[in-house]
Amino acid sequence: MAFAAIVDASAMVALFGREHFESAHYSQLFAQAAKEQWSLTSTWPCITEASHLLGLPQRYAFLRWVAADGLSIFPFDQGNLEGMAELMRRYTQSPRTEMDFADASLVYLASDTGVNRIMTLDVRDFSRYRLADGRAFEIL
Repeated sequence: MAFAAIVDASAMVALFGREHFESAHYSQLFAQAAKEQWSLTSTWPCITEASHLLGLPQRYAFLRWVAADGLSIFPFDQGNLEGMAELMRRYTQSPRTEMDFADASLVYLASDTGVNRIMTLDVRDFSRYRLADGRAFEIL
């Protein structure tokens, strides 16, 4: 099986945000992924979040990259929202921490596919999240 990883919005923002402090790391990591043909997957909530956070013209380059199969987008349907809402409830510890919809979609994706490798800058949160089988994320 090919190497597989889940991609968070923060990694996509770092890749396309020219002045981002982690740009070099993610440029190298995505180049390695392309060379070695990794299977990269994200979710629509993360695509939306990254698009919102990126400035112009980086936003357009990012969306063109996604359109050109830079990664695949996991096909959720309405029936999956209940599970994501439960994850958000479980991992929200008011007022200190809150799991957002994008993070919930990635944890749900990881549990559904069994892939626990993730490209993210959100080390604090993804260090505490667990897949349905109890495994921790491997942060790349």
